[in-house]
Amino acid sequence: MQQADFGDTRSNWKQREEALLASYAMHSCDAQGREHPEPEHPYRGPFQRDRDRILHASAFRRLSGKMQVFTGDMGDYHRTRLTHTHEVASLARTIGRSLRLNEDLIEAMALLHDIGHPPFGHCGEDVLKECLRDSGGFSHNQFALDLVTRIEQRYTDYPGLNLTFEVLSGQRYRSHKQDSESQMLEIQVVDAADSIAYDSHDLDDALKLGLLEWGQLDSLDLVQRAKRTVRLGDVQTSLRRPLLVHTLLDLQMGDFLQHSSRLLGSLGGLGELSSQEVCKAGVSLGMSSEIEQEKRQLEGFLFEHVYRHPRLVEVRQGAAMRLRQLYRLLVSNPERLPTRVRGWVLDWGIERATGAYLAGMTDRFCDEQYLLLVEMGRPCGVDWS
Repeated sequence: MQQADFGDTRSNWKQREEALLASYAMHSCDAQGREHPEPEHPYRGPFQRDRDRILHASAFRRLSGKMQVFTGDMGDYHRTRLTHTHEVASLARTIGRSLRLNEDLIEAMALLHDIGHPPFGHCGEDVLKECLRDSGGFSHNQFALDLVTRIEQRYTDYPGLNLTFEVLSGQRYRSHKQDSESQMLEIQVVDAADSIAYDSHDLDDALKLGLLEWGQLDSLDLVQRAKRTVRLGDVQTSLRRPLLVHTLLDLQMGDFLQHSSRLLGSLGGLGELSSQEVCKAGVSLGMSSEIEQEKRQLEGFLFEHVYRHPRLVEVRQGAAMRLRQLYRLLVSNPERLPTRVRGWVLDWGIERATGAYLAGMTDRFCDEQYLLLVEMGRPCGVDWS
């Protein structure tokens, strides 16, 4: 069978990006490469390959079984970590295309951004942070890096997905946001899309589940702005909620693009600056101060009325108890860990190895292991791999 001739693929990628991307975007030809060098792929650029590796990782698939805010026993409508991740990727790609940034890099970083979340959302993270307090703590952003550099195994002799340094740098930024150095514009776009997505969609899910009433939203300036943009009272009741959420997304996205485009256009000589030079210049994308203030008001409202809702508090308390008991049992009895996980103890110590094992679980798997190991006293757990 004759092998297909793809021509000079590196030249093709470069020509395509030169035609579509701004100078300040991260171009594939400027990528720093990977820890383990690889030959160029015949028809995919380096960031496309990263996207595909993340998409096919088992840790990525497990996001479908991890709660975003609301647990599975509350219905089927609301977001999981996986649906949230896809929504963030969609919003980020839209912003990236409008600003002529590298969509492949943006999508890869967006798909990666929540891959390290433990079961039961931020509740699970709080428990693991508490349990590992004397062993370096726990961060889902850092655990994402552990997953793609140490735990996930492809078809190579070395561990990890061997992602490009650019994609890994985006995730490292999420772990150390206190760094003062400006980041690639693509990283900033993913961060903004994440914030826009969860603010709007958490409100959507809370309304659908009956945790919020429409009257409670009257005090929110961003909601009032949305009502002035579209006449919610003129549409049938069943369409009000999706129309509100769509408008909230559109308002934030539009403002971010308008404000960021104006900022990029105001910088002298920007059309000739590279991605690295824009970082050194300290360019910071964002929304207008007015919309940013209204957004913070919405986030405060969600914290008080949704994330601390009695129904959610009860669910989180039960989940925290089960996760904490599992951790204590396995740390005290490492022989009850799956064989593969026992191997991690040599490199990480029993505390961190147990924390990593628990962090990789889905909500359902965590509950099953609690039943097997704690309540039924089974001698060994089942490996989530």
